[in-house]
Amino acid sequence: MHCVIGSGPAGVACAHALLERGARVHMVDGGIALEPWRAGRVELLHAAGPATWTAEATAFMRDGVTAGRRGVPLKLLFGSDFPYREAHERLGLDVRESGLRASLAQGGLSTVWGASMLPYSGHDFDGWPFGAARLAPHYRAVTRLTGLSAVVDDLSDTFPLWHDRPTAVASSRQALGVLARLEANRDALRGAGIVFGRSRLAVRGAGSESPGSECVQCGLCMHGCPQGAIYSSAASLEGLRRHRGFSYEPGVVVDTVREHSDGAVVCGSQRLDGEARSIPCERVYVAAGVLATTRIILASMAEFDRTIRLADSQYFLVPMFLHFNTPDVRDERLHALSQLFIEISDSEISPFSVHLQLYTYSELLGAAVRDTFGRLSGVLEPVARLLERRLAVLQGYLHSAHSGTLEATLRRQADARGPILEVRGRPGTETRDVVRRVLRKLRRHAGSIGATTLGPLLRLEAPGRGFHVGGAFPMRRTPQAFESDELGRPSGWRRLHAVDATVLPSVPATTITLSVMANAHRIGWEAACP
Repeated sequence: MHCVIGSGPAGVACAHALLERGARVHMVDGGIALEPWRAGRVELLHAAGPATWTAEATAFMRDGVTAGRRGVPLKLLFGSDFPYREAHERLGLDVRESGLRASLAQGGLSTVWGASMLPYSGHDFDGWPFGAARLAPHYRAVTRLTGLSAVVDDLSDTFPLWHDRPTAVASSRQALGVLARLEANRDALRGAGIVFGRSRLAVRGAGSESPGSECVQCGLCMHGCPQGAIYSSAASLEGLRRHRGFSYEPGVVVDTVREHSDGAVVCGSQRLDGEARSIPCERVYVAAGVLATTRIILASMAEFDRTIRLADSQYFLVPMFLHFNTPDVRDERLHALSQLFIEISDSEISPFSVHLQLYTYSELLGAAVRDTFGRLSGVLEPVARLLERRLAVLQGYLHSAHSGTLEATLRRQADARGPILEVRGRPGTETRDVVRRVLRKLRRHAGSIGATTLGPLLRLEAPGRGFHVGGAFPMRRTPQAFESDELGRPSGWRRLHAVDATVLPSVPATTITLSVMANAHRIGWEAACP
């Protein structure tokens, strides 16, 4: 039996590969789920259909959600914080100067992600022990699992779709306005190293093979999808549980892994009562999320008071003022996820590409505009309505070479409790300068883009806040101490495989989840029959 730790995207991708190779798989997981009463309301909404999704009927989905000039502090699902609940306390995490969070939920942080799906380019594999071709079949396997809404466009030359039958979700009118200007200036922008296209999303769109679960463009994406159209690995878990070679054990928090000559033992405790739990198996695949996986591996090594570094892809936000007016944006049926992708390749900015995602109007953006006015929001409501017709938000990521880091150290505690993983964010010394160069380039091409960045409102987030973090035990051809081999095995280990972002040699700017899943699928596929 092969044991997979974690039901997030990496865990389910690895489990699928193992099952495809004929292995038996036992998955253990924290197993926290949405409260039954909230789940019941979501089921009622789905059954009743979008026509009934009034503000009153969906009010519970907005519980605890605030949007202001500083953005959304923490993304919830259907008004619940269950994706984050108990995680830092149960896992023994002390995280400071960083926005990174861990999860004990079924589906992990894929329950609250933005669903953006872009593979790494060939250049992004520089410094890796293998190239893009090694992941190609696994990208294709993963997109079959997640589904993909996408079109063939200018992005496809560098970033293949890896899906034969993508579906489609309609873009907002604001996004189409920007896209029209980009397309009218395609040659000039391409010459400047700017390539663009519609966003690629793990969302069931028109033409989906799952009738009744397609995106209906209700605009609720940032609160949760009553249709279930946005992919979550919790949905894949349900499919796995129907496989006769798969078993699932929720409510387990893993502490360490032990190896012996012909197998391994996963050691932990029951989440609810603390009772010890030991699981013998042939091999272990750790997909608990970068914080928990790092803690498990360091604890298994008994490596205390040694600091290791995790790589981050710097996350930043900047509003954009559109050069055209789009009336009645509040009344438009739209999705609230990323609308367009823009990739910048410019050696004067960085030897690596910069990834940008454009978000147009949503109710949270409208709320942020009003929060900016403070107590004058009522008086300035006409101004707010004018602004929301012309405002968009650009979300950007840099390569980890230009980003901050997170320093992780496992510490013993004097009392009977287990060790603590201390994590401290460290800003990058050149990050702000690189972001400023990105903004200067966007301003120079504002006319061709159809929008001007509002640089004074730039938000450069703390390391880890974009959740694109990895590389605690980076894969190498010849791994040294605190590195792993191509199967995610830390140096000196043979039956423990880290399969999530913990083993990435670098964190490129483009979206992380697709590549993490593809690499986890690859490790499961190759390790099942070593």
